[in-house]
Amino acid sequence: MSIMNSKTRFYCTLLFLAIGARAIGCTNFLFTKTTTKDGSTVVTYAADSHRLFGELYHWPATDWPEGSTLDVYEWDTGEYLGKIPQVSHTYNVVGNMNEHQLAIGETTYGGRKELHTQAGAIIDYGSLIYITLQRAKTAREAIATMADLVEKYGYASSGESFSISDPNEVWIMEMIGKGEGEKGAVWVARMIPEGFVCAHANHARITTFPLEGETSITSDKLATIYNKRVTTVYAKDVISFAKQKGLYPSEATNKEFSFSDTYDPLDFGGARSCELRVWAFFNQLTPDMAQYWEYAKGTGVERDEKGYALNRMPLWIKPDRKVDVLEIMDFMRNHLEGTDLDMSKDPGAGPYKCPYRWRPMHYTVDGTEYVMERTTATQQTAFSFVSQSRSWLPNEIGGILWFGVDDAASTVYFPMYTCSTRTPKSFAVGNGSIMSFTNNAAFWVFNQVTNFAYSRYSIIHPEIRGKQKDLETKYLEYAQVADAAATTLRNKDKTLTVEYLTDFSCNTGDQLTDTWRDFYGHLFTKYMDGNVRTVVEGKKYPKVTNPPHPEEYLRSIINYMGDKQKVTK
Repeated sequence: MSIMNSKTRFYCTLLFLAIGARAIGCTNFLFTKTTTKDGSTVVTYAADSHRLFGELYHWPATDWPEGSTLDVYEWDTGEYLGKIPQVSHTYNVVGNMNEHQLAIGETTYGGRKELHTQAGAIIDYGSLIYITLQRAKTAREAIATMADLVEKYGYASSGESFSISDPNEVWIMEMIGKGEGEKGAVWVARMIPEGFVCAHANHARITTFPLEGETSITSDKLATIYNKRVTTVYAKDVISFAKQKGLYPSEATNKEFSFSDTYDPLDFGGARSCELRVWAFFNQLTPDMAQYWEYAKGTGVERDEKGYALNRMPLWIKPDRKVDVLEIMDFMRNHLEGTDLDMSKDPGAGPYKCPYRWRPMHYTVDGTEYVMERTTATQQTAFSFVSQSRSWLPNEIGGILWFGVDDAASTVYFPMYTCSTRTPKSFAVGNGSIMSFTNNAAFWVFNQVTNFAYSRYSIIHPEIRGKQKDLETKYLEYAQVADAAATTLRNKDKTLTVEYLTDFSCNTGDQLTDTWRDFYGHLFTKYMDGNVRTVVEGKKYPKVTNPPHPEEYLRSIINYMGDKQKVTK
């Protein structure tokens, strides 16, 4: 069995700032039960890559004969890494969530370059996620599984942050390999306190953490991870290894040790391209984030004698209100609105206020380096999701992966129950690829709509937004009806319940693709050639209007052209 075929290789793209390389793909938001209106735990994830094709993965639950092995291929490159023993039974996995409502997301932070490679390692971060989803039922079991896999088989990736949730708990786990000549990884995992939300966006965020005690254990005591008092778990050598490698002063106390500041030191790019996305999310949920604005922009980082940042944002915050799944979807659509870095406000947005910038994102003028903003919503998203794990429902019904392809700001999330035994045809693996267009694939259908809208964003996107919200609101209502029907059905036949929810999920996903394909036809005919056309009842021809150009855009032309276009009489 292969953990990942060539069509499902994942790439988290790097933005190379002049001040140093900084991974910019992927954003995760984490919600505990009491921060959501319905009591769900939630993880969001955007898989941002210019090379990844957006599709919905599926591994069926399987019983394996004794002696079975698993071939592992690196998720980024498809390179064969090695073979590991298979377990006797693997769970059903849909996307990044399994039949037990366990969800795992990630963001790559890279970290210390000397720790990026490890000869002979078999487990890369992508394989780590999907193998774990097939083998673990809970967040705690997932952490133990992930720690065991990299210890036994080595870690074949750079620094990574993981979001791990089950129906009752949400954890953040940060990991980095040990480099050449070593095996495995060092890591820290922390449970998000109930009533708080967390986030990470391509920069390690766990700083200091409780050392061994009643609530904190080391990796050699993983058997006690199921003790509910334990809220922090870490590799037993996470500090001693840093001292051994000269990454942390040997004379410094363990209590002062910061995982992030040691293994992923904060630079301008780490703040501006990464922490800024976390700030934007937190800022929508609490009025207390203004104090971290200069830090998040990378212009106001204060440091101690070890080089540690002194004014870091908190790892988690207590929100000022509870949110529902529709609002959580919208958190994924942020473009720094309402700040002085609002992507729709500067000249780069053009006359139609487009909140996107094409690569490269950095530039130099007159010897001075500049950078354009990396926001949560971005054009190169392959797929994104909002997971819901619901403790009050049985696993067959409780797990929903709200899934969408392409730019989160323009996508539509549909409900995919994670007991499903197949995926919608228009989202299925193998239906198209990043260099193979088919109008039957949801990824290409959504990209047609989105890319058309980028040309005149302020005129076209509002119509997309209206359609998006109408559909997502309807799908939420549909899911509530499906919950009720499945609950009644489950009392009679669990197998039939899974079939019903599979049909519901697949039909909804494929109908969405059909709807969006027709929507593209509507938008193209309406906005083609710079016009706005509307049907006139009883008339052969439509009404054609031309919205006026923004005055600031016209003034920029005059400033450049002078009197060359001036009308004289």
